[in-house]
Amino acid sequence: MAADDWLTVSISGVKSPLKKNIISHLGQAPQNEIQRRAYLFGVEDNTTEALESMGFYRAKIEVSVVETETGPWQLNIKVEPGEPVILQWIDIGFDDEMLEDRTFMRWLDGLTIKPGDKLHHGVYEDIKSQLVTLALARGYFDGKITRSEIVINRDNNTAQINLHFQSGQRYHLGDVTFEGHTLNDNIVQALVPFKLDTPYATSDLGTLNRNLIDTGYFSNIKVLPQIDQIKDGNVPVLVELTPRASHSLEIGAGVDIGNSSDNGVEPRIRLTLRTPQVNRFGHKQETTAEWAPDRPKLLTTYTIPLTHPLDDQLKIRVGLLRDKYGVTQEYSADDRKFVNTGQLESEKYQIGFIRQRRTEDNWLLGYSFEAIKEFYNQLDTDYMPNFYLFGLTMSNTVRGDNTLDPKSGFRQTYSVEYADPNLGSAIQLARLQAKLKWIDTFYDKHRFVARLDIGANIADKEDIPFISPSLRYFAGGDQSIRGYRYQELGPYIDYTNTEGGISRQVVGGRYLLVGSLEYQYYLTPTWRLATFIDGGNAFDTDQFESVVSVGGGVHWISPIGPIKFDLGFGLKETETVDRSFRFHLTMGTEL
Repeated sequence: MAADDWLTVSISGVKSPLKKNIISHLGQAPQNEIQRRAYLFGVEDNTTEALESMGFYRAKIEVSVVETETGPWQLNIKVEPGEPVILQWIDIGFDDEMLEDRTFMRWLDGLTIKPGDKLHHGVYEDIKSQLVTLALARGYFDGKITRSEIVINRDNNTAQINLHFQSGQRYHLGDVTFEGHTLNDNIVQALVPFKLDTPYATSDLGTLNRNLIDTGYFSNIKVLPQIDQIKDGNVPVLVELTPRASHSLEIGAGVDIGNSSDNGVEPRIRLTLRTPQVNRFGHKQETTAEWAPDRPKLLTTYTIPLTHPLDDQLKIRVGLLRDKYGVTQEYSADDRKFVNTGQLESEKYQIGFIRQRRTEDNWLLGYSFEAIKEFYNQLDTDYMPNFYLFGLTMSNTVRGDNTLDPKSGFRQTYSVEYADPNLGSAIQLARLQAKLKWIDTFYDKHRFVARLDIGANIADKEDIPFISPSLRYFAGGDQSIRGYRYQELGPYIDYTNTEGGISRQVVGGRYLLVGSLEYQYYLTPTWRLATFIDGGNAFDTDQFESVVSVGGGVHWISPIGPIKFDLGFGLKETETVDRSFRFHLTMGTEL
């Protein structure tokens, strides 16, 4: 028989929170006659306890039972809760070394309980639990509660809370021992964020765990404080590590569909081969091969730790990349309009050296040298300039959480690169870039994402054709203006082609200004809807044509990161692109 075949319960006179608490205190519904009698025997006491736990000490309870020979009995509980008990004062006190620990003062200042509040035993128990947990997290392992009471004055219907904690001494962090790795000891020891004899704090152990995760060397990490082996007030720490597999292969895919300068489907496939630990010195490599129609790319990055495995690295990059930019058109006299004939194509070879260092305030500084050789045909003229770029990059990322779909965060990146003919480059060029992205979530379900990209190439006007396409600015695509194709927007040039006809070619701009604002609404924790507006363009001083796209999408927050299905509509017909739409399928975190 089902539970309600034995007893049905009706509770009246109280609102939902109290009713739920009474049901919880009454316990599991009876499954047989013996359980039913035991259940009914404790109804009044359990109801009284439920009401008092939420501060109602003057309640009146009326219990009646309707017995039947067949079918379930009916239990009726009528409650008059009366006025709740009001807190008269709250006394929370500390003793010993805890008095000098400001963390507890901040915790105390953050408590919302105050005189005049309704008494709630659950809130009181939660405060006790917070205090004990915080004490353990701060290394007060001998701490104990010396006074814990709620004093009820039934005549005045008031209560007093007294909670005293004696902390004893605060222990310190001792030696850190690593097991299960094949790295040189200086590599792993450099990841320890605290010195010997630092006051104990689980936040320091959490930072150590995060550092070990961020290296990418390990598949499993256990940071274990050895409380049972305390010596001279120090807690030794054992770290158990399991190295990652020697190699890993990651597969990514995307697709871009639309009716702008190309009506076809443009798929993208990316394979990434990683070797998380090449040798005992902590070297690692990552090779990415990406394929899209006529746009193959191969890039290898070899990373060498210098003074710190995370905060000071040398990266060596070698790449071969083919890419397409803008659109090339010819004027059709019969149709009296320009007809698409292709795109500006380039083939680039590069090698670069980057020293990347992290500052104490979490800025990432990169000092770079990059050599580029690029081949392309522009306005029916072949170019193959060399560039030797010296660069400085500054970036900072603040995330509200460490998930693949952060609820909040802000990333800012600034870079400057310089090339000079006296150092072997084709022309003198200074490149300035800034990229900003902001994310925030309100009331758990309303997420906003804003983005701003700014760029400038400073060079003499007569040298502009010698700036490689990969160093110019174009707009369009899933990370730019989503109603248009990848890198199809920018300033153009009309010219007479080799056959005597009129052609037009989008050659990219010296400047870039693109912004975006997106609103996302969570239907569930793993599904959300999005709507966005993107705007801006790549441009020259004498040619600026702002374009705007709007659209929306559906996002799935998968275990491997957000997968986004976005549809963008271009609102403007430019001189080179008709009013268009593009469908984008992308995957990856936004910070």
